[in-house]
Formats: sequence, structure tokens, C-alpha cells
Amino acid sequence: MLIRRPSDILPSEITSRDIYLNRRQWMTGAAGLAFAGLAGSADAAPLSTVKSPFSTDEKPTSREDVTHYNNYYEFGVDKSAPAANAHTLKTKPWTVKIDGLVDKPADYALEDLIKPATLEERIYRMRCVEGWSMVIPWVGFPLADLIKRVEPKSGAKYVAFETVYRPAEMVGQRGILPVLDWPYVEGLRMDEATHPLALLAVGLYGETLENQNGAPIRLVVPWKYGFKGIKSITRLSFVEKEPPTSWNRQASNEYGFYANVNPAVDHPRWSQATERRIGEGGLFAKRRPTLLFNGYADQVASLYSGMDLRKFY
Repeated sequence: MLIRRPSDILPSEITSRDIYLNRRQWMTGAAGLAFAGLAGSADAAPLSTVKSPFSTDEKPTSREDVTHYNNYYEFGVDKSAPAANAHTLKTKPWTVKIDGLVDKPADYALEDLIKPATLEERIYRMRCVEGWSMVIPWVGFPLADLIKRVEPKSGAKYVAFETVYRPAEMVGQRGILPVLDWPYVEGLRMDEATHPLALLAVGLYGETLENQNGAPIRLVVPWKYGFKGIKSITRLSFVEKEPPTSWNRQASNEYGFYANVNPAVDHPRWSQATERRIGEGGLFAKRRPTLLFNGYADQVASLYSGMDLRKFY
């Protein structure tokens, strides 16, 4: 099998509008969900979805770039490494542990988490702290729906997330000099986690999620930098105190807990004022201004009313 290894100079490979709309029409008419494909199928299974009012009208980044230009250090630090290495991860069967301050703790099979949900396609702007961005058609369901089902206790102020830890299947976790302290962990404040924009994704581009994009289930928080979008989730814990997060633990002066997209707060090693959209002319394409909260300020700014966003970055 030929594995493409893209460089920083990427082609613009946007799917034509006619093909995209025809596929949407086919999926909308499909009956039910391909649950078998959601966990471990080598071929991406089509998903039946509904339209979402949260989608941007921006043109999606090409599927080739979305699935071959990735940050997923469990499979290597190069952008092309996850697509080349992630096939080793076994995603079927898949279980997500839900514990902590919650009335319905359990080890939930992935199918049981998804079956009651209505899957939506949401085209979200996504921004990486390294200065590049994409527009991705995610398929998933609101994190708030899952939280409501498991009934958190009143003392639960945060949701902590944990990625699968399988060094035998994830080459980056068994490196001699590991990039991070595994497993990868992340967290959201409860009001962030229950915001309508926060999504648990199980697919993209109308098909089941590929391993390099975080299969079989991952978090998508479009107003935050991409490292908040923890992949291959195996645990959600409802806790009272702010949980540790991997990049904040690794370099607290560079990566804060909140990770809200803010052009006024520079990374210590580069500016965050502008971004490069992947697929729009490569490394030397004209950069675009970074938008506060990644352009979702109207929806989420109220979550941070009164906070110093330079301090709580």
C-alpha cells in the first residue's frame, strides 16, 4: 500500500461540491448506523447524519489533508507519522470507563454510548497551536448528551479525559525518550463540557473515524487549540478539582489548562496572531488573522466573563 508523506507544502485537494452533496444525500437516506464500522473496521463505514446548525459555511479542507497531516504523538511526531503508523491500534471492542462523581458509573461499550445518540455532521474550524488550521466535517454527538445520561453529582466541577495506553500498539508510547508522560490526559470545566459546541466525534467526512484522527471516539472543542481534542478516549472522570492535562504538565509556561484560541496571547516561541490554512497554497501562502475563540466568540465568550484571558490561557 502506498503511504503518502506530505510535506509542509500541501496541495489543495478540496472535494468538489457536486461529489460532496451527492454523498450527503446518500447518507441522509441511509437507514440506521453502521455500528460495526464504528469500532475496528478497516474500511470507513458511511454514517447516517442530520444537518447541524453549528456548521461553518467555510469550504472544508480536503479529506487527504485531514487524514494525512496530523498531530498524534502516540504514533510519532512527524505530521505524516500517524497515518503511517496508526493502523496498529485495535479499536474493536472498545470500552469507555465513566467514573468519579457520577450517579451512573460503569464501563460502557462504545456501541452503548453511541446508539441512543443522533449523529450530526458539524463543519468546524480547527486551529492548531503551531499556527495552522483546517476546516473539518466532523460526525458526532454533543458531549452534553452523554454527561446528562450519566448524571453527574453536584460536586463534579470538571470532566477529566484519558487516552488509551497500549505501548505495543502505539509506537510513540514506547519510545526511549517519550515526548509526554503517557497516557495522554485532558480536561474541561463542566460548563465547557456541556456547551452545545463540544462534540464527541466518531467520524469525519461522513465516514467512520480513522485511527490517525482519534478512532474510535475523540473530543472536539472548536474554540480551543487542537491539543485539547483528546483522541481514542478510554475514560471520563467527573472530578471536583481541575485535572492535570498532558501538555500543561509537560510545559506549563507554554500550554495552559484552558487553551482558548487567543491571537493576543503568543506562544513563547511563535506568534498566535495569524494562521496558515492547510490546503491553501502551502507553506508560503498568505496567512490569515487568527480569530478570538477561533471565530466562536459569540457562542462561548460568556463562559469566561471576568477572567483574565492572558493569565488563564
